Amino acid sequence: MRTLERLGGVLVWLCGVPAVAWAVAAVWIDDPLPPALAALAALLVAVAGLAVLLRLRGVRRVLGLVAVVGIVAAWWLNLAPRNDRDWIPDVANPPWAEISGDRVTIHNLRDFTYRGGGDADFTERWETRTFNLAALRGIDLFLSFWGPTAIAHTVMSWEFAGGPPLAISIETRKERGESYSAVLGFFRQYELYYVVADERDVIGVRTGHRDEQVYLYRIRMPPERARELLLDYLTEINRLRDQPEWYNAFSHNCTTGIRRHLGQIGLAGAWDWRILVNGYLDQLAHERGTIDNSLPFEEMRRRSEITAAARAADGAEDFSARIRADLPGSSRVAE
Repeated sequence: MRTLERLGGVLVWLCGVPAVAWAVAAVWIDDPLPPALAALAALLVAVAGLAVLLRLRGVRRVLGLVAVVGIVAAWWLNLAPRNDRDWIPDVANPPWAEISGDRVTIHNLRDFTYRGGGDADFTERWETRTFNLAALRGIDLFLSFWGPTAIAHTVMSWEFAGGPPLAISIETRKERGESYSAVLGFFRQYELYYVVADERDVIGVRTGHRDEQVYLYRIRMPPERARELLLDYLTEINRLRDQPEWYNAFSHNCTTGIRRHLGQIGLAGAWDWRILVNGYLDQLAHERGTIDNSLPFEEMRRRSEITAAARAADGAEDFSARIRADLPGSSRVAE
């Protein structure tokens, strides 16, 4: 009996300490009070949590932890995202779509022109473009690396016969003076934003102005399924225009968001750790045959890097065609 009690006590500590730490961080980071008052509130949560862990025993300790963390969680889950903040220019205008049969009209499609001063030096251009779903011929996946090789940014892009692709990137919606933090991404600091853009913009800014390394893979998906996926994206994009949502670096990021949409149309597949450590997502896709696996993976990956081609085509009208000129994996449709 004593052994079970000790094991139970250890388990409570193992679960309780991270839970209290999360509660303290949530109050400190997300409390809208002035910083000094937010820090005081976080300190009070820390004191309450430690008091429960050190002074209570057994069921009373468990109930005390549930009370402390539960109160913070209830407050945190009720923090409301907004659409009316002072946004940075490249996420200032939420996109939305009108859908009528095969005709899809996208409003606030981003097609910025970037200059030599970096990705903050640009000419804004927000466009309205119409796409014919009957001309949809496939879907591609970009992986963009900005430093760490285990983590990448993912962008999906739909290809249409006779017209430019439609790229969609799931990102944070940042306010003026705000920059992205991987730690803050786990809390309620950023609203969710779908960048709907020309590839010259959303890919070109990464290769040409952020010095990122980018790979492009042709997904083996029938056009009718690619259509379903796009329509599911557009449903979410239209909803976010009126009902903002929080970004979360774990549950709704650039890659788990893609999997969420795939799940909506029954194509999510089994869970794999590489969905979170998404720098290895292309390896997973190669193993599953989601991309062409007739080549060994390392060869496929080498031939799928489009960084140099994208830099050479920076800003060109035929940007999308040029980055695909020597791309492997022309067979898109999964058998």
